Amino acid sequence: MTFLRAPLSIVFGIAAITPASLSAQQAPPKCDTAEFRQFDFWVGQWNVTVQGKEAGANVITLEEDGCVVHEHWAGARGSTGQSFNFYDRVARRWYQFWVDNSGNYLYLSGSYADNKMLFTGTVTAADGSKQEQRLTFFRNPDGSVRQLWETSSKPGEWQVAFDGLYRKR
Repeated sequence: MTFLRAPLSIVFGIAAITPASLSAQQAPPKCDTAEFRQFDFWVGQWNVTVQGKEAGANVITLEEDGCVVHEHWAGARGSTGQSFNFYDRVARRWYQFWVDNSGNYLYLSGSYADNKMLFTGTVTAADGSKQEQRLTFFRNPDGSVRQLWETSSKPGEWQVAFDGLYRKR
């Protein structure tokens, strides 16, 4: 078996031209356009209620130079979870990835319009059935945020899974 042998200077020269070295030569794009700021209304420390009763607390932070809206949920009954929300400048869409301490997750995509962020997606249950997910975050005039999470196993038949009101601490 014959191996092609390249001079070490060529090997090291090629190895030096990597995506990391190219990005070091160019400034990375910033997440400072208006689209990246659309979900900033959710950033803050929140007390969350459902029909006036304590549901939990949520801390929403901006991370990675403002590119990620990071949720840290602590439910009143011991549940915890995190979501990572980001705007994709190529797809021109928002994405949310949620995971909780029970191993449940959601991967949703959406957009912002009319003072609300709307995410949708599909979850496959253990039995193989599909369930549609719809999360709407309403930016209220008083600075509070309403999160409405709805699910559907049949087209057009939506059930409320969570309807929470966020008030700043």
